[in-house]
Amino acid sequence: MTKKVLIIGLGLIGGSIALAIRQEHSCVIRGYDISNETLKVAKSLKIIDEIVDSVDDGIKDVDLIILATPVSKTEQILTEVNHQSFKQGVIITDVGSTKANIVSKATEILPEHVTFIGGHPMAGSHKTGVEAAREHLFENAFYILTPMESTDNRSVIQLQNWLKGTKAKFINMTPKQHDYLAGAISHFPHIVATSLVNQIAKMEEEQPLLLRLAAGGFRDITRIASASPVMWRDILIHNKEVLLPLLDNWISEIKGVQQILEQNDEQAIYQYFDDAKVFRDQMPERTKGAIPAFYDLFVDVPDHPGVISDVTSILATQSISITNIRILETREDIMGVLRLSFRSEEDRQDAKNCLEQALYETSII
Repeated sequence: MTKKVLIIGLGLIGGSIALAIRQEHSCVIRGYDISNETLKVAKSLKIIDEIVDSVDDGIKDVDLIILATPVSKTEQILTEVNHQSFKQGVIITDVGSTKANIVSKATEILPEHVTFIGGHPMAGSHKTGVEAAREHLFENAFYILTPMESTDNRSVIQLQNWLKGTKAKFINMTPKQHDYLAGAISHFPHIVATSLVNQIAKMEEEQPLLLRLAAGGFRDITRIASASPVMWRDILIHNKEVLLPLLDNWISEIKGVQQILEQNDEQAIYQYFDDAKVFRDQMPERTKGAIPAFYDLFVDVPDHPGVISDVTSILATQSISITNIRILETREDIMGVLRLSFRSEEDRQDAKNCLEQALYETSII
């Protein structure tokens, strides 16, 4: 009998998981989304096979259900769905960035013949929508699974088998451990980046030049502040028990910097930056983490007409795709800098090699 899968929520993540499943399994993939247009696009792109009109219609006789929706919406769906429609032995998983609340809710309300295993694929893209879905989105990324202690290990293995087309690295941990780690290295940095942007926005009222100057490095280091406000509202609310102590620690950290600056303690200031540099330089460069990576290559270019088209032509002849290109500096008679963005580390390295062969100087920061 043909296996059936239901994807609820056909954005970037849901669509990419559907493509990864299709790559490894011969099955029927159903799709449900609140947007009819999204469903039509998903079917036209062969991301799904069938469109269902409601969640209740979609869950009947399916073997796997993936809830690729915000956490608050996931909880709502689990509460409102007709529990009697679930097939015996069906596995349900989600993709939410917080786990404790959703796993607790699922355990509380789902019938015994249903297995819920929390999931969080730690990968993404700066593009959104089902049109941006790619089967390789999760390749080499960490995919966290948060089964309960009572969950049969065979169900966990079965879910990993369903998801093996993602080519992700599966890690099992408790929901509480997940929320602490994700809070520290993903949720909290988003708060910091957003706070920096809001601070500059308030200053810009009195200093209009700030906005123009912030278009360079400041804009780069705060890229993650452009994420969905709805998603981050839900994440903060659901993980506030982790984030509030982290905010207390951050306030203490900043006060420490303020103190050594007030004291004009040159050695302490130097040590503060040196310690951070040493620790950051130890971080893996080619491993996908909780925050989507930016595969940027910086190319020194002379102030000559046609130099940008020359760079892009070199990459085009090698079939290397650029996802974004930006001129960081071009002043008359001064070397300019191009920032080229790629979809993967492999593409960036290939670009670096072929540009250097053409005698361009490149760097990776």
